[in-house]
Amino acid sequence: MNKDISYIIRFLVAKLFTFVFFSTALALIFLLGKTIVVGILAGEDVMQIFLSGINTGIIALAVFELALVVNKEYSGQEENKDVVASLRRTIPRFIGTVCIALSLEGLIMVIKYSQLELAGNLYYPVAIITSTALLLTSLGVFLYLTREVNDI
Repeated sequence: MNKDISYIIRFLVAKLFTFVFFSTALALIFLLGKTIVVGILAGEDVMQIFLSGINTGIIALAVFELALVVNKEYSGQEENKDVVASLRRTIPRFIGTVCIALSLEGLIMVIKYSQLELAGNLYYPVAIITSTALLLTSLGVFLYLTREVNDI
C-alpha cells in the first residue's frame, strides 16, 4: 500500500514538472518569435536580433530536453533499480545540449566583443568555452568509468 502511494506521488510530481518544463520551453519559443518580429519592425540590426535569438532558442531546447528526461525517467511504469544505467541513458543527451548552448554562447560573445572592439573582455567567452570543454571531458570520463563489460 505504501509503495503504491509513493508511486502515485512520484508519477504526479513527474507529470507536474514535465508540464512546467514543456510550458516554459513553449513560452521561450513564443518569446523568441516575438523578439525577432519586434526587432525587425523596430529596425534593429538583424545580426544582433538573430544572435540574441540563438541564445533564447538554445535555452528553450535545453528546457525541452529536460522535460523529456523528466517525463521518460520519472513517470515510467517500471521502477528502474539500476541508477547508473538510468544516468547513462539520460545524462549524455542533456549534457550534450548544455555543452552546445555554452559553446554557442561563448562563440557569440567572441563575435560580439570583436565587433565592438572589446578585446579585453575576451576572458569571459574563453572561460565559458574552457568550462564547456571541461564539462564535456567530465561526461566522457563518467561514461568511460560507468561502462559495462559488454561495452568494451
